[in-house]
Amino acid sequence: MRGLFALCLVLLGVPVGAQQLVVSEEPEAVSLTVYRYGPRGNQPIQTWWPAGYALVTETRTVTIPAGETLIRFQAVADGMYPESAIVTGLPKGVKEKNRDARLLSPFGLVDAYLKREVTLSRTNEKTGKVTKEQAIVTSGPNGGVIVRTEKGFEALKCGGLPETMKYPGVPANLSAKPTLSVITQSDKAVTAKLTLTYMAGGFDWQANYVAQVTKSEPLEKSKVDIFAWLTVANGGTIGFANANLMAIAGDPNRVNGGYRGPAAPVQYLYYQCWPDQRTDEVPERGNGRDVYDAYPSPPPPPPMMEMAVPISVVSADRLSRKSAMPVAAVVAQQEDLGDLKLYRVPEPVSVNAKGQKQVAMIVKPDAEFERIYKSDTSEGYAEGAPMSIILKGENKKEKGLGLPMPSGQVMLFEDSSYGPLVTQDRGTLKDRAVGEKVELFAGFSPDVRVFVNETSTTKKRQSYAVKITNARDTAVRAEVEIPFEIDGKPSGIKRIDGIPTWKGTIPANGEISFTYSVKLQ
Repeated sequence: MRGLFALCLVLLGVPVGAQQLVVSEEPEAVSLTVYRYGPRGNQPIQTWWPAGYALVTETRTVTIPAGETLIRFQAVADGMYPESAIVTGLPKGVKEKNRDARLLSPFGLVDAYLKREVTLSRTNEKTGKVTKEQAIVTSGPNGGVIVRTEKGFEALKCGGLPETMKYPGVPANLSAKPTLSVITQSDKAVTAKLTLTYMAGGFDWQANYVAQVTKSEPLEKSKVDIFAWLTVANGGTIGFANANLMAIAGDPNRVNGGYRGPAAPVQYLYYQCWPDQRTDEVPERGNGRDVYDAYPSPPPPPPMMEMAVPISVVSADRLSRKSAMPVAAVVAQQEDLGDLKLYRVPEPVSVNAKGQKQVAMIVKPDAEFERIYKSDTSEGYAEGAPMSIILKGENKKEKGLGLPMPSGQVMLFEDSSYGPLVTQDRGTLKDRAVGEKVELFAGFSPDVRVFVNETSTTKKRQSYAVKITNARDTAVRAEVEIPFEIDGKPSGIKRIDGIPTWKGTIPANGEISFTYSVKLQ
């Protein structure tokens, strides 16, 4: 039977034992699950190469001939961890797996054509005449490109004339896109639907909050509209069209490799020329080589602009309220994944190469917050200091929230006679579970100030007097934390989250004072 099978292959023109090549240029469908870079905290995403990672699942249909076949999966993510790649759906599984790092580029072509023949084309700038001659690439691509012609050895791009190097063809092992290749075996020709799953670095996500105070009366609860974008970043050169996008909030147990994956390698082609001067006239370069960089190393890529929270076109009813809140057409759906939280975008979206994608993930209008003026006594403000303005709420349904709130940056707006105006740009919000307190920082108030003065000192204690002044035309609520071990139980001071705290109401254009003592022994 084996002899008959081999005879059939020969009759079909397939050499017995020859490895055949099949190329899958891109996936038909893809799912992208993005994990945050935990150590980043509330810092912005590193846009040039995000430090998180993603689980990528691709579906590809491939026609596999009989015999041994090399299948090249092109357009995989730049930061793929090849050891994590799993291919299912092959007739006899995977025999061998390789991550092809050599990409089609000036660097890759020169590297592939070392000791091989190419054609040099030079153009006379005065006459426009083009001359061609054959050359052998003898050195490159690092440290300059050296070619040998009938005239001898010379450095490419150093002859003073515009010149190009043309290649007879594209080497079979070079790809224009990152590629994973596998070797498989099949007894007969089949068309198989394959699933390729792998982990990849170069991804990250964060929440970007837009909050607008829509109603705020003195000593009453404020109404705040809360909106959050799910911002996904892709730092690679491969985009994912019509992807099923998900994001994971929390800290998965990832070991043996930590969080941060390596950046995708960037390979540049360098040209270097010999100088016309004598060796002793060449400026010292510190590397022991008498060369002149006619084409210096390219500068590092400029940092991408930090993301600004976009304001969507709003509908008429929103405009009547002079709202700065975006209008959500699609909202990511929150699900539980063990103790983690999963956010699933309900329809396919495209995550472009070197780009960011934003989809709404939280829409909570009219959440209940309280405006508090807050400070502490650790600095000893004898001359007076402005107090922080804090909007304090609770992550509960009855307070207008009641859902997991991932950490992220916050842009806060306040209503005014001129419409919504920014009062806090790029504040931060820590991860908040259901039932926890939520605080939004809204800046400092020059109208509400705190003064702290030492009044007496003994061996056992120091005593202080605190005065809070309010220059506003309305009463305000204030909190002053005392991050020390106080002596006794002063009036009006209670422990809040383990910290002695004074709470009270400061009348309009008025002031309030209190005292406390700190134990020294």
